[in-house]
Amino acid sequence: MNTKILMSVAAAALIGLTGCSTRPTNAQVGTAAGAVLGGVAGNAVFGGTLGTVGGAAAGALIGNEVGKKQ
Repeated sequence: MNTKILMSVAAAALIGLTGCSTRPTNAQVGTAAGAVLGGVAGNAVFGGTLGTVGGAAAGALIGNEVGKKQ
């Protein structure tokens, strides 16, 4: 149930933020995608809120670095 709520909130935030700015940079796209994927992976591996938040933070950092290089 928590995973479905997390995915819904992440999707809504991504959709909402898309219309608020000009075309995002690759680093911004990488950060957002990394945070979502990292949050899902962290929740699946570690479970609970701490795993989700930790995974999202790690995913955002990795996604940002990958996005900068593209």
